[in-house]
Amino acid sequence: MADLNGIKRRLREYDGEPLTIMEVCGTHTAAISENGIADMLSPKIRLVSGPGCPVCVTVASYIDRLLELAMQPAMTVVTFGDMLRVRGSEKSLRDVTAEGASVRMIYSPFEILKLAEAEPDRTFVFAAVGFETTTPVYALMVEQLIQRNIKNVKLLTALKTMPGAIRAVAADGTAVTGFLAPGHVSVITGHRLFENMAKELGMPFVTAGFEGADLLCAVYALTRLRGGRSLNMYPSVVTYDGNKAAQDIVNKYFEPCDGAWRGMGIIPRSGMKLKDEYAKYDAGSAGLTEDRLYNGACACGDVISGRKSPNECPMFGKGCTPDTPQGACMVSMEGSCFHYYINKRK
Repeated sequence: MADLNGIKRRLREYDGEPLTIMEVCGTHTAAISENGIADMLSPKIRLVSGPGCPVCVTVASYIDRLLELAMQPAMTVVTFGDMLRVRGSEKSLRDVTAEGASVRMIYSPFEILKLAEAEPDRTFVFAAVGFETTTPVYALMVEQLIQRNIKNVKLLTALKTMPGAIRAVAADGTAVTGFLAPGHVSVITGHRLFENMAKELGMPFVTAGFEGADLLCAVYALTRLRGGRSLNMYPSVVTYDGNKAAQDIVNKYFEPCDGAWRGMGIIPRSGMKLKDEYAKYDAGSAGLTEDRLYNGACACGDVISGRKSPNECPMFGKGCTPDTPQGACMVSMEGSCFHYYINKRK
């Protein structure tokens, strides 16, 4: 059992070289904010959020494509709740619903199969966004579509993988000195991925869980690790090689492609698309790369890439709140701005 009080004291009294630690995962951002961890640290330890919120990194042209599809006759866009409020270049799915668009919110991707079977003359398009954690679910969905001979479901994909984005952050001059590797992603990929990234980038990585104590210990580990060293501090669920079954089904139906990230541009081979033999299940995902912000003053892109903290955005807490969000980082329940605001994080 770690001496948690001793770790808290060491973190509070840390007086070494200045450190900037990025928590890549949106769930880590939530846990750090909810547990007040940033306030427990020495001024020489800075925590910044990264591109680990799938809704936040989705570009405006993807939302615009969903809006177009939702307005077409005999077509319904199906999505999770967070996506309803994210604006594209002008409007959100919630906005066009009031104009007659057909949009359904669900809690599990597999609900779309029942909807499709109940209305065979209507096409249902699922807004498939996410990282390595959720891509296996969409692969299983495609497999179910094939096995059940369901022909009226398509996916509009904005699926991404973390290594390319982490490389982009490391090369962007944001002064990040170490990474809290995403726990959920690591369950699928295994710790091996981040061990290799640590060696490649010459920067420390710690795979961490989501409890406050887990995160404090992980931050403390990053004050002691240097260079390309790594540590798996979530061994109860993260193995070295990850979930092979999940990796195999993803590789069966998807292949790497260039990915468009809000605020970060096109990152080579950081996306996943349906293989050509399954293209009939795609709703027109190719070419959705344009990132036109609804509000030009929004600093979402800088927040996602670690260049700014949410409270450095001129709109934060003023024109942009959870009730009046101007950017995806304030909309999403995993968004940095949302958690900085509701937890009064400084």
